[in-house]
Amino acid sequence: MFDEFLKKAAELRSRGESFAVALVVRFEAPISGKPGDKAIIYPDGRIWGWIGGGCSQPVVVKEALKALAEGSPRLVRITPSPNPDSEEGVVDYTMNCHSGGSLDIYIEPVLPKPHLVILGRSLIAQTLASLAKTIYFAVSVVAPGASRENFPTADVIHEQLDLAPIRITPQTYVVVSTQGEYDEEALEQALGIETPYVAFVVSMPKREKIFGFLRGKGIASERLNRVHAPAGLQIGAVSPEEIAVSILAEIVQVSKNKSQSIPALSLPSVTADAKDPICGMLVNPDNAKYKSQHLGQTFYFCCANCKHKFDQDPAKLLEVVTRGLAPVS
Repeated sequence: MFDEFLKKAAELRSRGESFAVALVVRFEAPISGKPGDKAIIYPDGRIWGWIGGGCSQPVVVKEALKALAEGSPRLVRITPSPNPDSEEGVVDYTMNCHSGGSLDIYIEPVLPKPHLVILGRSLIAQTLASLAKTIYFAVSVVAPGASRENFPTADVIHEQLDLAPIRITPQTYVVVSTQGEYDEEALEQALGIETPYVAFVVSMPKREKIFGFLRGKGIASERLNRVHAPAGLQIGAVSPEEIAVSILAEIVQVSKNKSQSIPALSLPSVTADAKDPICGMLVNPDNAKYKSQHLGQTFYFCCANCKHKFDQDPAKLLEVVTRGLAPVS
């Protein structure tokens, strides 16, 4: 199983796909998950592997999708009774499923390398490609005349001014550094895709001329205003090396600022699950098989047994829940 897990994770990494890894690190019997059990959670909520029974899986999926969206790991603790002394950094879930026991699961997102796409073969472009590799970026160069000699560390070199063959992800950042070679065409190409960052290595006077030309071709000012031009943080950079550093610093700044991300490219949102009032298990209302109505409110259950317990005396059970003593046995 361990070899298969590594192989599956390596395949996903090689394809540049996002996923989360869930690893059981602690348990208390009689729950079925054991330390070392592990699973891969895909961005669509599918699970490959094993981290315990059906009760724990909805929690793991929910927290794994959050981890992917936020780009941060977490430790999830599933216990049969509320913990009044919750530890900092631990996400607690109270769940009294039929299997019993408790489980600690470490969840870590695995995201593709950030991807830098450089349009142009200028000296700044060459320096930027080299420096980007030192901070573990994947680098693609798109430029007629670009060569492996000039871009020895680039992952991809495409010798046509065409972004169509380049894989664009939510972690793709585009820099136009043509510096006199097909500036307008390259910037127009960059504006034709959705990314969180497009920058243009250009002086202010030249920027206004090129922006005016592109407005005349029908490109909206709103879209042009998204371009970081001149490219990079304004740190007084002069040399190609300094300019490349300022651009990479700006990319890092943008990558940490969630408000600048492109909504259409964001990772899937987490489903708003309901909680079974009997055992505490998360239940997806969209496909819940067991549900009951009480005082105009719908309650969802993981199984027929929980629904039966609720239906016997809903008012009493809800009082227990309200007093903070749920889930009930």
